[in-house]
Amino acid sequence: MSTQILIAGFGGQGVLFAGKFLAYKGLTEGKQVSWLPSYGPEMRGGTANCSIILSDDPIGSPIVSNPDVLFAMNLPSLDKYENDVKSGGTIIVDSTLIKRKVERDDVNVFYVPATQMAADISAPALANMIMVGKAIKETNAVSFEGLEEGIKKVVPPKKADMISLNLKAIETGYNM
Repeated sequence: MSTQILIAGFGGQGVLFAGKFLAYKGLTEGKQVSWLPSYGPEMRGGTANCSIILSDDPIGSPIVSNPDVLFAMNLPSLDKYENDVKSGGTIIVDSTLIKRKVERDDVNVFYVPATQMAADISAPALANMIMVGKAIKETNAVSFEGLEEGIKKVVPPKKADMISLNLKAIETGYNM
């Protein structure tokens, strides 16, 4: 099994962090992993995306041109990558920030008001992890069990107090 994921948004939305978490979570499950970040000249506010591949077999290339799963965190990302998703794939849209609907009917679409949900749980910076939770539930790319081990790999020690909040955000998205 192999799952190719593209997470796209603007800098400051935690796009790279979400991708790094999924990559580390895959590693803790014994999967072959690739994580390839890409961002514009301005880290905050510029464009950002990352490609993640989680596979049972060795990965030949880290490039994801036709993802199985797309996280669209802003409208320009949905506009740019919607047509690249494989037929039968999954698109997860932050419907707080993106008002338009996905135009394709050959993909599974989930509209998650992630930015609003993050604000509702007093974690406004964690819409990315709410989207991760929804992706875990709908795609089975990684398991829901053992989330803390993956989070501890990506949250730096000086921000250890954020571990439980990240877990809460993932659970919120998963249970949506």
